[in-house]
Amino acid sequence: MAEIRNPNASTPGAGGGDTRSMLLFTLLALGALMAFQYFRPPTPPQTQSPAAAATNAGSSLPAAQTPAGPTAAPAVHAAAESTTIVENSLYRITFTNRGAQVKSWILKRYKDSQGHPLDLVNQAAATRFGYPLSLYTYEPQLTTELNAALYEPSVTGQVDAPTGIVFRYAAGALTVTKTFLFNQSYVIDVKVAVEENGQPVRALVSWPSGLGDLDEAAQYNYSKFAYSSDNKRDTIAARKVSGGSTMNQPLDYAGPIDLYFTATFLPNNPSDATAVTLHHTMDVPRDRADAKSRQISEPVLGVAVGEQNGVTHTRLFAGPLQYDVLGSIHTTAPDGKATGEDLRPLVQYGWFKFIAEPLFLLLRFVHDHLISNWGWSIIVITIAFNLLMLPTRFTMMKSSLKMQRIQPKLDAVKRKYANLKATDPRRAEMNAETMKLYKEEGVNMYGGCLPMLVQLPLFYGYYRVLLNAIELRQASWGWLPNLAAADPLHILPITIIVSMFLVQYISPSPGMDPAQRRMMAFMMPAIFGFSMWGFASGLALYWATGNLLNIALQVGINRSKLGRELNELARRRAAAKRPKTIQARR
Repeated sequence: MAEIRNPNASTPGAGGGDTRSMLLFTLLALGALMAFQYFRPPTPPQTQSPAAAATNAGSSLPAAQTPAGPTAAPAVHAAAESTTIVENSLYRITFTNRGAQVKSWILKRYKDSQGHPLDLVNQAAATRFGYPLSLYTYEPQLTTELNAALYEPSVTGQVDAPTGIVFRYAAGALTVTKTFLFNQSYVIDVKVAVEENGQPVRALVSWPSGLGDLDEAAQYNYSKFAYSSDNKRDTIAARKVSGGSTMNQPLDYAGPIDLYFTATFLPNNPSDATAVTLHHTMDVPRDRADAKSRQISEPVLGVAVGEQNGVTHTRLFAGPLQYDVLGSIHTTAPDGKATGEDLRPLVQYGWFKFIAEPLFLLLRFVHDHLISNWGWSIIVITIAFNLLMLPTRFTMMKSSLKMQRIQPKLDAVKRKYANLKATDPRRAEMNAETMKLYKEEGVNMYGGCLPMLVQLPLFYGYYRVLLNAIELRQASWGWLPNLAAADPLHILPITIIVSMFLVQYISPSPGMDPAQRRMMAFMMPAIFGFSMWGFASGLALYWATGNLLNIALQVGINRSKLGRELNELARRRAAAKRPKTIQARR
């Protein structure tokens, strides 16, 4: 039996036991230290934030797959592309999670020229320049990543408003959240937050590729960029819009518009808002119905809107430029509420808005309360308009008659000073004598022009109404299927040419040379008629109705005492000039 010894006993040879024990202890300690070094968690980088370190420590990912960087977070993205459709009574919006952007924006109450529901997304342009609600940054590579990534949506399939969608994406040091809220109106709420390395990125929400309601090449010419800064509104023609220009100024609204639709952003914080104007060009067929039609380069306008602090919160109105709809949408007031100016200035009435807007309200009143057809409403307003202007026509004719009565005396004054040069100071005496003659005979030398100055603003204001009223879009009358499109049979332009010739022919012009009168009788109708050839048929209907009414009115005026005297003066003047004309030809 082996002898049991006390290891601490002091016996001969005990020093060798102590050495073996010390060696064994050292080996065990070294092995434990090596095992600890091998199995302990990896030490976080010194630059990493404590929060990120805690996240990584708790992650189930292997150490080799743990993202590096100060704000690295678990990757968030979808495995495949999916769509989410949001619908209310006004629109049906189709989102794709690729870029968390819009592929289709159908307005249910409007149709395109083919009779299909109108898609406000210009599909041809969007495939080249980007889809609505894509992001715009000042780094092209980052912009491409943001708009090509597969975001993880909070909901897929079809949902009804009111609702909301949240799209999330994270990769490496980049995190993105795009939130959209929908209600029962045309306005949606948009919020975007992009961070990289823990710092906010100035990412703007964009509508980059125009509007999808443009069926004809000529319609692109009505595209404009509209904005309001500190309640100062302005529109910029497409040719004057610089692509890529940044507007760092208080911004109430900004967006592309055309005659009938818009996609306008309304920042929630106007004082910190920023916008980038986008201007592209695209070849479009002159005639969409003709596959062989010549291609024309036309402008495609867009805008990107955000906030300078990197987090964007804005509303977006994508819909019709309809008077009542625009009146119900307001910009953000200083108190943060949507109680600022409304969007009715987006309708392109131009300088004569103060005339055009009341005329539109009158036209709409006739349509809503008297005749529920826009074509007949135009005719009724045109007749009333011309009858209202009838006194000015009589004023012009009376002024013309007075001028012709004193014409022999005026000719005598001209002959008296005929030998004077244009620079001769005595020319002033001729002018003084002429003015004295006007005063003695009670003639106002501007009497024939002043009534015209009253008529022209009214005519032009009515022209702007008929050009911009979305109510006329696809409204029918008689053989006209769309009062906002050209007459397909060209009946109205031909009527305009013929009726203008007849008006010129039967109107007495005693102060005009007969040869000049004949030229005007043919040239003016041709110029106006052919310029109206491609105009909206609602405008042509107004013009043709006015001309036909003018013929009837002029026939009645010619039979009056005033008309007979003017015609007699015109006959005498033509007879007096005829011999001179014959001698000149010989």
